[in-house]
Amino acid sequence: MSDPFPAVYDELRRLAAAHLAGERPGHTLDATALVHEAYLRLAGHQSFESRSHFLRAAAEAMRRILVDHARAKLAGKRGGGRRRVPLDEGVRWAESPDRLLDLDDALARLAADEPRKAELVVLRFFGGMTIPEAAAALGVSAPTAERWWAFARAWLYADLAGD
Repeated sequence: MSDPFPAVYDELRRLAAAHLAGERPGHTLDATALVHEAYLRLAGHQSFESRSHFLRAAAEAMRRILVDHARAKLAGKRGGGRRRVPLDEGVRWAESPDRLLDLDDALARLAADEPRKAELVVLRFFGGMTIPEAAAALGVSAPTAERWWAFARAWLYADLAGD
């Protein structure tokens, strides 16, 4: 597949805007910058088999950018311990760097044991995909994705609560 970026630019821009909606005005990272940074990280590094493959890679790139930004923002300010993170759909993770970093750490722990379930979470939270869209991107059925989603949410709740 040639460069899919122009075909999905508007979709990525809307997704990035949703991630950044809770940030303070004048924030150094805006939706356009997030999309462009994701593109720069993806351009030339790999080829994409399909639109779905590109969107999966873009979601992961945006996750990494947001996490890097949160880490930089909190450098030297972060306290110890884990905090509970509500895992409701539609939560704006970028509004709190602490929550975003806690979620990223938990996702890394989940990925160590359940990489496909962790990828589903990334597609849902950072890719803005619905269950059917994420299921298609992962090549599994929607009922399987629903089960994985329920498992991942429960696992992340327990992990973030320190249980």
